[in-house]
Amino acid sequence: EEHLSEIENVFCNVTNENIIAAKDIKQSIYEIPAMYHEEKLDKVVLKHFGLTYPKLNFKKWQNIIFRIKNPKKIINIAVCGKYIELQDAYRSIYEALTHGALENQSEVNCIRINAEELNAKNIKQSFKEIHGLLVPGGFGHRGIEAKVLAIEYARTKNIPFFGICMGMQCAIIEFARNVLKLKNANSTEFNAKTNHPVISLLEEQRGILEKGGTMRLGAYPCDISKGTLAFQEYDSQYIHERHRHRFEFTLRYKEEMEQKGIIFSGKSPDEKLVEIIELPKHPWFVGVQFHPEFKSKPTAPHPLFKGFVKAASKL
Repeated sequence: EEHLSEIENVFCNVTNENIIAAKDIKQSIYEIPAMYHEEKLDKVVLKHFGLTYPKLNFKKWQNIIFRIKNPKKIINIAVCGKYIELQDAYRSIYEALTHGALENQSEVNCIRINAEELNAKNIKQSFKEIHGLLVPGGFGHRGIEAKVLAIEYARTKNIPFFGICMGMQCAIIEFARNVLKLKNANSTEFNAKTNHPVISLLEEQRGILEKGGTMRLGAYPCDISKGTLAFQEYDSQYIHERHRHRFEFTLRYKEEMEQKGIIFSGKSPDEKLVEIIELPKHPWFVGVQFHPEFKSKPTAPHPLFKGFVKAASKL
């Protein structure tokens, strides 16, 4: 054994205690910290830099691993997008759903629905045994009509719905067409000549030909109305969320939509921008203009993902 140790030191310059095994994990990437802790990687690194080794509280992470391995329920969430075939597309969405499931002692089974293949003929079969629908963000017109169709199905069939960025905009388009009866209502991103531009560029952006630099990027404040579902989920009136988009809800349609049931529960402090919409007579129907998935963590799931998964678990 001493001879082997000498050989290791000569050829690798690594002592025995610094040899760390990267073992295969069985179920989730969230098992990795525990695996490396068992290999004493944390102690090795701290010792190398001459740092003290404090008492480690690993209970929270052990609880996460326990919930991953022992879910009480499996929930099928349909994610309808146009980049479904790409492995890493919507990765932050899938992880945030996992975080929300952990909080609800559940496991999320993400059913990937290609927005370019969904249609009126196959939608019923596609949504068989689906407990919730999430429509994520994106750019461009491809797959838009299928997303609007999927949202209509979720709204009318009382399936919990979560729309993020473009997902919220598609929910506005669907509501305008099918509830307000505004034929061909659309976003000017998809149809610049639509008679009912319920989604459009901000007024100060009109006339700008170059799109670079016109996006709302980064964290922006949002004021949530008390007594709404959004307020209940956040348990806060003032929040900050991250944005990445150019188009906004067109305010001149606000009163008409409110009369038909939509609640604009989150707005910018000056009330010129709509950030959150919801339907109060639905099991859980929320659309947000921002990207909540970017702020979700396994130890601190985003409140909207927690609420969405909880609602889906009841279906």
